[in-house]
Amino acid sequence: MGTLLTQDGERQAGGDADTISAPTRNAPDQHQSNKAEQKESDVMLDEEKNAMDIRPGESKQKDATTDAPYCVLPERQKVFLMLLCSFAAMISPISSSIYFPALNSIGSDLDVSTNKMNLSITMFLIFQGIAPSLIANFSDIHGRRPAYVIAFVLYLAANIGLSLQNNYAALMVLRCLQSSGSSCTIALGSAVVADLSTRAERGKYIGYATMGVTLGPALGPVIGGLIDHFLGWRWIFRFLIILAGVYASLVVMFLPETCRAVVGNGSVPSARWNRSGWQVLSSGFRHRRKLPEPNYDTVQKGKRRPNVFASALIATEKEPAIILAYGALLYCGFMAVLSTLTSQLKTQYGFNSIQIGLCYLPLGCGSLTSRWTVGFLLDWNFKREAARQGVPIIKNRQQSIEKFNIEVARLAITIPLLYGGALCLIAYGWVMQFKTSLAGPMIMLFFMGHLTTGAFSALNTLIIDTNRESPATAVAATNLWRCLTGAGAVAAAGPLIERIGIGWTATFIAFLWLTLSPLVWAVYKWGHIWREDLRRKREVRSNP
Repeated sequence: MGTLLTQDGERQAGGDADTISAPTRNAPDQHQSNKAEQKESDVMLDEEKNAMDIRPGESKQKDATTDAPYCVLPERQKVFLMLLCSFAAMISPISSSIYFPALNSIGSDLDVSTNKMNLSITMFLIFQGIAPSLIANFSDIHGRRPAYVIAFVLYLAANIGLSLQNNYAALMVLRCLQSSGSSCTIALGSAVVADLSTRAERGKYIGYATMGVTLGPALGPVIGGLIDHFLGWRWIFRFLIILAGVYASLVVMFLPETCRAVVGNGSVPSARWNRSGWQVLSSGFRHRRKLPEPNYDTVQKGKRRPNVFASALIATEKEPAIILAYGALLYCGFMAVLSTLTSQLKTQYGFNSIQIGLCYLPLGCGSLTSRWTVGFLLDWNFKREAARQGVPIIKNRQQSIEKFNIEVARLAITIPLLYGGALCLIAYGWVMQFKTSLAGPMIMLFFMGHLTTGAFSALNTLIIDTNRESPATAVAATNLWRCLTGAGAVAAAGPLIERIGIGWTATFIAFLWLTLSPLVWAVYKWGHIWREDLRRKREVRSNP
């Protein structure tokens, strides 16, 4: 019998047609056969060596980084899907900020004090942090589309109730439900970016994915002020019903499943119930289209049972704990400014709800522009550091970060943004304190929004980079820390300003940012070492 080399590099017995008897083989043929067999043997040895080189705890499958494209979808479709998820995620910040100009009107109609109305903002932030932790891990296992459906159903039901309620208790409960439904879309949007993009291009795509999240705080107060002034505050929630209905329809119709635990790099078909409306409608024409062969090796293997504590557990290690804690500190300062701007503008300048809403635009515009500038800088610095560290970058192939110090690549951009944001915050506080020309606080709000939001984006990207297998859970952990601490900041900001003034309050917050910034420097210097030590410990635990 002759021997055949299968595609997997294994020898098997050949049939009679493939067998060459020794007496009929001449000397040259014998020599060529020996060379061929030696070559086959070398191939087998190479594959065995590669299999042995796989570290314990790693997948024995071929690495999608080298053997298959990271995502089979074309560039235009990826951008479209990220923009779709981005604007779907806009319902979370717009639901929070659209409420600010109407606080006085709602409080007057429900006969409650300003402090009680501020408490509703605090509760919104608390649930904004908790809810994504419950659904993000579910989406990392079972898919993004089912998670989106749950989020939109909950959000629409809450808004219907808010448009009809007539007492403070109902307002509080329904705002918590509204927050739970809307906040999940932020974690899901960032997870879709991680599903579709490699680390080398993630800075650019994060800009697309967070565009809606950035526009929300800018447009929300303007829309809320106009609706409250001309139609009444109930129409704010009716507007949100219409907006969410449009987004939900677009997601159901056009967003395919992207979770890598379900569809791999997009080549593996999802279950029929988990397909977009467009996929179902176009399934009859598939024979006319050239579809990629399903590559099941790219399907991410992991836990199949959701863990509601997964987001909290991310913070049990040094590097993610520091990143999450410092990101939460930045968010506290940002929310302190955002939540008190309404009262400051009314007290210092005597503005009405429409004027107050318009004054939120510089903050939102500054945040929006950071998505392009910081996104470009993150990708540029990633490529620069990869070249310096000798790590090759191949288009549409994921880069391993085991031997790559990605902390340096991301934090070299983040740290200057932190210091610039702190200086702008101090300047904002004092120009508002001394009631300068309106241009003063507006300019400072623009630059503070640009720099601080850029730092948020960079830290968020680093968290996703270092948690490749569970991006939604990682973003949910970020939301959990930021929103819980932000809720405390919102509750404390008003009384603190009344006691020491907006100037000293802003200075105190900026002082905290600057004093604790050495924590970020520690991640910059030792984060890669900590991450490598953690990987080795996990290998030991998984291979005792």
